Amino acid sequence: MQLIAWWPNLAVLLLASAIDVYARRVPNWLVIPFLLSGLAVSGVSGGISGIGTSLAGIGLATLLFGIPCFLGGMGMGDLKLAAGIGAWIGPGQLFIAFVVTSIVGAALAMGYAWWHGALGESLDRTASLIEGREKSDHRKGLSIPYVPAMAIGTLFSFFAK
Repeated sequence: MQLIAWWPNLAVLLLASAIDVYARRVPNWLVIPFLLSGLAVSGVSGGISGIGTSLAGIGLATLLFGIPCFLGGMGMGDLKLAAGIGAWIGPGQLFIAFVVTSIVGAALAMGYAWWHGALGESLDRTASLIEGREKSDHRKGLSIPYVPAMAIGTLFSFFAK
């Protein structure tokens, strides 16, 4: 499945990254067909077992990316894109992608905040989110487009396996 999943992931993640950087959103017209096609390709190439792996990837993506989404640390478009990635690559590879995405996202966020002179405030807001003291409104204050970090993490996961 890895070779089949490489090209659709590369194309969608590059397009989604460009849209996220430019418009700060991830459109449904891109992520919903991506998710459904991941399920379909998994079913055709792996039968019932392939669909099960795809659903497990969607479930893990929902769990791992749903928590920050629920806390307001990322948008629903990011969550839906992560579910689409999970549908294509399954839970094992998605976990690797999540770890790398988290590291890259943290580095990008800290660099962006430092560049804008708001590193201390950003770290305080992050601590508040983790402790549950506030729900973030990512539209106010400093935020980064997260899809480029997801793209780097996901594409890295193809080589880490």
